[in-house]
Amino acid sequence: MLEAELDNELGYSKYDYRNKNTDNCRNGHSKKRVRTKLGDVELDVPRDRNSELEPVAVKKHQNDVSGIEDQVISMYAKGMTVRDIQAHLKSIYGIDASPTLISNITDKEIYTMVFLDSIHYKVRQDGQVINKAAYMVIGIDLDGQKDVLGIWIGENESSKFWLKVLNELKNRGVKDILIISVDNLSGISEAITVYSPRPRFKSA
Repeated sequence: MLEAELDNELGYSKYDYRNKNTDNCRNGHSKKRVRTKLGDVELDVPRDRNSELEPVAVKKHQNDVSGIEDQVISMYAKGMTVRDIQAHLKSIYGIDASPTLISNITDKEIYTMVFLDSIHYKVRQDGQVINKAAYMVIGIDLDGQKDVLGIWIGENESSKFWLKVLNELKNRGVKDILIISVDNLSGISEAITVYSPRPRFKSA
């Protein structure tokens, strides 16, 4: 990606001098250290002689590329192998990511999909018949394994109730949820927004 940006800026690819229509040219590479959530990595950033390139993938003076971890998790969730992810990061960012680094990113308690659903029923409590609901949370992990993450009994659906459920999941070791699927549950969208900016919200 970094090399492709320079190709686009110059109007010709490396060694393709027949299509060169500019006095600007390649001028080697510079080393740039950037931060990720798991430590610093070094990039080989291509340069042009006239310093006209305005990179987009990793901008000038940008020293934090923590979003790469999100991309690694997304690629892993789609079934890409560690070798595939290594090649992708190399081609896009010029990063030589070791298998250990990639494993450190993906070896979390991650669920690609979490389903929230409820069963409503009437119970007798203190001499009265009242409505109750059992809320079940089911997660599908990166290996496709289905886990029952918990069952909660409640009377009213609210953002406060759902935030309590999501925080309990976090306290039990769930670190990442990519997609949350619900069936029009009241207050859930507000709770998800507070809980984390990561999950995509899908209403069944």
